[in-house]
Amino acid sequence: MLELKAEPLTPEAFAPFGDVIDTRTADYFHINAGRTRRYHDLARVETLGEQARALISIFVSQPVSIPLELDFLERHPQGSQAFMPLHEERFVIVVAPAGETIDPVEVRAFVTDGRQGVNYRAGTWHAIQSVLEREGEFLVVDRGGEGNNCDEYPLALRVVLE
Repeated sequence: MLELKAEPLTPEAFAPFGDVIDTRTADYFHINAGRTRRYHDLARVETLGEQARALISIFVSQPVSIPLELDFLERHPQGSQAFMPLHEERFVIVVAPAGETIDPVEVRAFVTDGRQGVNYRAGTWHAIQSVLEREGEFLVVDRGGEGNNCDEYPLALRVVLE
C-alpha cells in the first residue's frame, strides 16, 4: 500500500495537475459600479470531444476519516473538473499526472485550508471527493456530453495529514 503525507496546497506544488482556485492569491478588477471585485479567469475549463459542454453542479460530500484509505484513482480524459468549497470545507486531494498508467512515485497528496478550490486538468488522475471534519458542499464545474469521461485505476493507498 502506498502511504502519502498530505502537504499544504500551494499553486506551485499543484501546477502539474491543474489550478488552485483562491481569491487570496489572485488579481481582480472592479465591476458593477465599483461594488464588486471580479477575480477573473481563475481556472481553465476544458471540454473536449463531440458535443461537449460545461456543467455547473453542487456536490454534497460526507466526511472521511484519517488516515484516508483508497483503492483507486479516477480521471476524466475529456474535460477538467473544478471543486470549490462553499462553506470553507477542508478537503484532501490525491493526484497523479495524466497518462495511461500511474507511477506510485508520482502520486501526491495535498490538504486545503478550506478557502481553496482546485481544478483538475483533463486526464489528471485524482481521488474521489474527500472532505474533512463535516459534510461539505462544493460548486463543481466539469464536462458534459457524449463519450466516456471517467476511467478508474486500481491503486491501494493511505493518506495521513502532516
